[in-house]
Amino acid sequence: MKRINVLACTGGGGSSFSRNSKLEPSVWTTNLAFTMAEILLSLTIIGVVAAITLPSLTGNINERTWNTQRKAIYARFSQAIALMPSLNGYGTYVEATSSSSAVDNVAETFVTSGLSKVLKINNICDSEHLEDCGIPEKIITGTANGSLNLQDIKTIRGFNGMFGGTYTYYGSTYSAISFSDIKAAAFETANGESVLVYYNPNCTANMSEGSFYLQRKLCANFVFDLNGSKGPNTFGKDIGMISAFYPSDSVVVSPFPVARGVTSGLAQTSLVEGQRSCRQNFDNARVPNREELMSMAANAYLFGRDDLSVGVQSSSIVDSETNWHVSFVTGSVYQHASSNGAIWCINR
Repeated sequence: MKRINVLACTGGGGSSFSRNSKLEPSVWTTNLAFTMAEILLSLTIIGVVAAITLPSLTGNINERTWNTQRKAIYARFSQAIALMPSLNGYGTYVEATSSSSAVDNVAETFVTSGLSKVLKINNICDSEHLEDCGIPEKIITGTANGSLNLQDIKTIRGFNGMFGGTYTYYGSTYSAISFSDIKAAAFETANGESVLVYYNPNCTANMSEGSFYLQRKLCANFVFDLNGSKGPNTFGKDIGMISAFYPSDSVVVSPFPVARGVTSGLAQTSLVEGQRSCRQNFDNARVPNREELMSMAANAYLFGRDDLSVGVQSSSIVDSETNWHVSFVTGSVYQHASSNGAIWCINR
């Protein structure tokens, strides 16, 4: 920095001055200035720091905004579904035969004749025009190692193979659900969210079964995008899920799974140790309850499931030694010892 010293003196041309003059306390004043090189160097440093910190700052702001919006849409959907007398029986579904084409308007009818009566909806789209309701053409999975193409998930089976009519697992044939290729529908809310809907018109009540298939209990599954087709279209950011189970006294959940780089081969542990691990290792996360875990299994491909063949534990207790587990492959929900099973945490 260049320093310029200027001698100030009293008038009259003399070189001497009085210490009592108005120029006290010093006759020397200092004017400071930056050189052009110093200014450019400072601006460069500021630019570098801004380039490093702004993306993180912007990302944190986006995360907080998305978290707030996720909670808001979940609250609205929970209140709306609670006002519906029943969640099953909407629309018509008849599988194709050799002499007739499939009849399938169940998801669209569920929205037009049911949900729209209790929730503000601006636009409704059938399975051939999902993009017109702002559904993105590609959804990035939660672990960012894959994506779901809209063209491939226009039916409930395309969204998750466990919703097929029958399937084979370790040599055994299962029939978990009485329909296979029910088409999706979509709608836009008054708040600007785009929502993809999968619907089961034959969902059954929550009975005291020792085990059951979640596919039979899931009435409606929603995949929402908080800002329509705008980016980032990534699960855990602007993409989320809401599931409604049981036609009456419905349970509505919207779990937010902890992201994992690898999902297969989850460590086997006790429920108690799993709860402790969620709190300590994932910023005070928690173990999901039964319905939250059922929703995670139904939407497993959204958050990047690999080959997860082990049963996953929930926090829903049966007795002192048993809790509810869910298979992410078959959709089976069963009672098992809480001393051994995989744990997948969800954020609070």
